[in-house]
Amino acid sequence: FNLSRISTPASHGSRQITARTPSTPQKPVLLPGAEERPAAMPKDGKGAHPTHHAVLRGLGRLSAAILIISFALLALERHQASLYPSMTAANAFDIDAYVSRGLGSGFENAKISEFDRAKVVTLHSLSVLGHTKRDQPIPLAFSPSPFVDKLLVSSKASVEGGGAGALSKPIIVGTIRMGFGHHRIAYSTASWGIASGSETLFHDLLAVQSPEADLIKRTDELYSKGSRLASEIGGLIETTWGGFTSKSGDANALRTAYQLAEVIKPLLQDLPKDQPIIATHSLVGLTAVAAGFKHVINLVIDNHPQWFLVVPGALNLVQGPKTMGKLLRMGVPEDQVRLAGHWVPADLVQNAESDSNLRLSRVERGAPLRILLPVGGAGAQRRWVSSLLQALGGLIKAGEVQVLINAGDHKHMREAFEDVLGGMGMSPDTDYEVISTMQGVHDFCTARRTTQTEPTRGVTLFAFSSYFPAVAATDLLTRVSDVLACKPSELAFYPLPKLMLRRVGDHEADSALRANELGEGTEEIREVSEALAWIRLMLTRPSFLRSMNKRVIANARQGVYDGCKNAVAAALEMQRGTPPPPPVAG
Repeated sequence: FNLSRISTPASHGSRQITARTPSTPQKPVLLPGAEERPAAMPKDGKGAHPTHHAVLRGLGRLSAAILIISFALLALERHQASLYPSMTAANAFDIDAYVSRGLGSGFENAKISEFDRAKVVTLHSLSVLGHTKRDQPIPLAFSPSPFVDKLLVSSKASVEGGGAGALSKPIIVGTIRMGFGHHRIAYSTASWGIASGSETLFHDLLAVQSPEADLIKRTDELYSKGSRLASEIGGLIETTWGGFTSKSGDANALRTAYQLAEVIKPLLQDLPKDQPIIATHSLVGLTAVAAGFKHVINLVIDNHPQWFLVVPGALNLVQGPKTMGKLLRMGVPEDQVRLAGHWVPADLVQNAESDSNLRLSRVERGAPLRILLPVGGAGAQRRWVSSLLQALGGLIKAGEVQVLINAGDHKHMREAFEDVLGGMGMSPDTDYEVISTMQGVHDFCTARRTTQTEPTRGVTLFAFSSYFPAVAATDLLTRVSDVLACKPSELAFYPLPKLMLRRVGDHEADSALRANELGEGTEEIREVSEALAWIRLMLTRPSFLRSMNKRVIANARQGVYDGCKNAVAAALEMQRGTPPPPPVAG
């Protein structure tokens, strides 16, 4: 061998010996642990590798594309923002001035930015896509409710001329059939209007068939679909939906909602604008302000304050002190926000103490724990509630627990529950009963209250083909239930012990907190196993249920549940032209 070259790569720490012969090139002979060094890449005349040129060309093209997109987005933002003044020029209310004033000099809120303007214009364009704004009132007709005695309901009139003249001095309860919550609060408010002896009109914007109502339906369908996906899939979808529902109600959401209100105000314009309107959805309140109503009362839902829930220019009534303090801190004027109490129907409030005493008597005699499981209007939580029902199978068969399930008007929920019950070996003929009429609900409740007899079966499934019974059945059944097991929705504020089940949207978390701090509800329960533990606690530690019922009695005496009652009182004072006295509520 001719040892013509010896190299010692510093990176390897070993020597590389290359042997050559005059005629035949040989492969390098490597010492143990050494690695063969790759052949040098060919270089161009300027000393750069061709692959380096390709990488640099790619980076250059990517940078150019990013710059082009950035400039295009900037131009689009400026264009959209430039449309904001013309879009808001005819508004009846200056939302920007209202939102930005905050607590006054030195404590103002941020003024609207160019990006905010572009965002609101874009969102508004998407929400009214294909709709032509019109200013003509939609003629209305009024008729007795087929479900509630002494209640009037509105609909689109079949002929021009409307029906507003048929009203005298009504209290108008305005709502939107989005899920069950807003409707439930509206019926609760209407019950106090009827109890006051006043003419009471139930005005659901979706009951007025029109292109404006179709715009709202489109939004409701998206919200319901999001709730169902978040509940059924969980994980990242639930986290994303939760963040959307708890953090998207900012000032831009209020601006966007008000612009929609300016478009859908024909839905209210045929009503007498000098009469008070109580809104159980902020969009109804905003529409009333846009339409020129003089007396607007907005019932702020939940316990999670957001700009989206506020109606500027209205009297905003809230259910708890947390919401009141936060709205004042946000800059809502002091004369436009007031603590009223929980949104609860008259029947439940007037009987809160006697119903609690009946529950206490059931605890003392060791009666089976009667649990009411209602399903929300969006039809979410199918999998979670089905799992809970299946987990309760042993306690149901042992006679320790009775379950009342309200599947509402959701066919897929009824089928899911019947599948679970069938899988548990339970038959509708012998093990569970199905009730599908309001008369059946009334008969069931009357038997529980008057004779104190137990249901003949461990499970009673309530399922309906129409909307009203689906909502009303839960209100009736709460009075004969020991525990209400529900997500922290509007039902979290009802006067009975509550198991606060897994939320659908992060904005509901604060409602569970309100019930828990009042001593009448558990903390939010995320897992089925945890729900079973709380139920076991109620079965084996009766002092816990005693405490919850005693807190309901104390809260009722303090006016905690008088929110709808106080809202109607405020409306009557507005009718008389005198300012309403501040209500007292805990």
